[in-house]
Amino acid sequence: MNLITLDNITKSYSDKILLNDIKLTISSEDKIGIIGVNGAGKSTLLKIVAGIENYENGTIVKMNGLRVEYLAQEVFYDDEDNVLDLVFKGSSEVMKVLREYEETVYNLEKDSTNTKFQNKLTALQNKMDALNGWQVESDAKRILTKLGVNNFNEKVKNLSGGQRKRIALASSLIAQCDILILDEPTNHMDNEAIEWLENELKVRKCALLMITHDRYFLDRVANKIFEIEKGNLYTYDGNYSVFVEKRIERMEMQESLERKRQNLYRRELEWVKRGAKARSTKQKARLDRFEEIKNGKIDISSEKVNISTGSSRLGKKIIEAENISKNFDDKLIIKDFNYIATKEDRVGIIGNNGIGKSTLLNILSDKLEPDSGVITFGDTVKLGYFSQENEDMNYDLRAIDYIKESAEFITTNDGSKISASQMLERFLFEGPSQYTPINKLSGGERRRLYLLKILMESPNVLFLDEPTNDLDIDTLAILEQYLEEFNGTVITVSHDRYFLNRVANKILSFRGNGEILEITGNYSDYKDYEEAFLKEQADKKEFKEKTEYKNRKKDKPLKFSFKEQKEYEEIDDNIASKEEEIENIEKEIAKNGSDFVKLQELLKTQEALKGELDHLMERWVYLNELADRIEEQKNS
Repeated sequence: MNLITLDNITKSYSDKILLNDIKLTISSEDKIGIIGVNGAGKSTLLKIVAGIENYENGTIVKMNGLRVEYLAQEVFYDDEDNVLDLVFKGSSEVMKVLREYEETVYNLEKDSTNTKFQNKLTALQNKMDALNGWQVESDAKRILTKLGVNNFNEKVKNLSGGQRKRIALASSLIAQCDILILDEPTNHMDNEAIEWLENELKVRKCALLMITHDRYFLDRVANKIFEIEKGNLYTYDGNYSVFVEKRIERMEMQESLERKRQNLYRRELEWVKRGAKARSTKQKARLDRFEEIKNGKIDISSEKVNISTGSSRLGKKIIEAENISKNFDDKLIIKDFNYIATKEDRVGIIGNNGIGKSTLLNILSDKLEPDSGVITFGDTVKLGYFSQENEDMNYDLRAIDYIKESAEFITTNDGSKISASQMLERFLFEGPSQYTPINKLSGGERRRLYLLKILMESPNVLFLDEPTNDLDIDTLAILEQYLEEFNGTVITVSHDRYFLNRVANKILSFRGNGEILEITGNYSDYKDYEEAFLKEQADKKEFKEKTEYKNRKKDKPLKFSFKEQKEYEEIDDNIASKEEEIENIEKEIAKNGSDFVKLQELLKTQEALKGELDHLMERWVYLNELADRIEEQKNS
């Protein structure tokens, strides 16, 4: 079913045409990823489809009653709102009731004898029943938990930017809609949350339109790709891997057509130079065709960043960390960490959000003091630190002035000198755009400009904290190639699995409780290690259990211990009793569906009882097998 059709849509900013007579249709089965360089118009297209951005020409046709949910790249909220206020931000009746219900429950927790709140809660519970609000509430809290947000009453002012984005994502995911629009949903997420989101979106019964730099995410979720290049929109059926192949075919075809046009143009130009006159209808038609060929040039140049910068000489001693430890508020973040950097190191740092990855980067860069241990640096180290927050970026400066703060010229590895303006051109800031104030640039353009400033300083050691956030896929691919050839040490914090596979030759994995595991290889090698480690642990446990059982069999005579005999006699009654407890809890859950606080306690009890029942069943199997063996021994 077609949900929305855009026909000949045009949109421009100043002198730059972002969208030039584009056409597209979104159907209910589509899960679309949008690709293009930063500033190409990706976010603008999302806003036009969402109905929050105007366009200059063209028409849009929507299905009657079309419901669209939009997650912006940057999210702004009132600091006094709490988590659930943000999640239930919609204007629908069920969202209004949910906000009111959560506020009343919170008030009753502080004043449980207040009859006014009690009566209000009863009335709201009836409304929740009628609107199926319990399911919406349950989905919201499930999604928040999966995204790593557990304190539902926390104030926004106490949350990080990444937490706010994840809460906004949860709000979008619980909304009932026909088209879900997401602008960079995977930013500030750890790998576990990204993998959960992949599965959530794959089975979601609505169309999906999204911008993301995560190429594995696009491979697993998208079934269609929109590419925006120089105002044009190209459509590819398939995921990211298919797009890469089809894009090469498209560009080869365009190059072939342009070669044919040039050959034809040369032939027709020779005819014109011989003095062709429009004296007959045929000659006039041929001259008209010549003008068409002349003006029909196909632009086969691609919008790609060109990274070519210099670097300083790097000696043998680079960075050495010895027995580094760090605590925050009695929480152990890093324990006895040791590391000696080499020029060939391409280190990827991974782990859950808030576990200490950026802390380690700050300690290794001498921005943060460890509680114990020693960091020493080589005399030749020139560090470039690409942080998450575009540190010290003056948004009032023009792009070229911001770059000139680092250097007017740089000398590349081949010895040539390149001006700041030329470097900006290589980073796709051409002509008048170099004089654009930074506050007028898109989030992705700012990140690209910030990266250029770091590289203009010719570092020989690079620290990258989430470099893939807000950088477009083409820029990432070229950055990956640059890092492969970079003549120095690279240490990066990243959740981008594709990026880590391309760049890393060593992984530092935060395991919790201060432990950091070092694995040689890229992210896939690390995942292989994890799987092998888990399998080894499972095999050891199974071997131990089998060995104990075999040793028990060899004992003469085979018999129950006093404790096992008693357990064997009581196990059936204990199982029946536990099943009855679970049945009673399930009845209580059904009765208290509208009391969230009570419901949470009951669900925890139910989960604990089921765990106890599983243990009893395992013991039942073991004891009955042992009884059978004892009986066989008696009869042999």
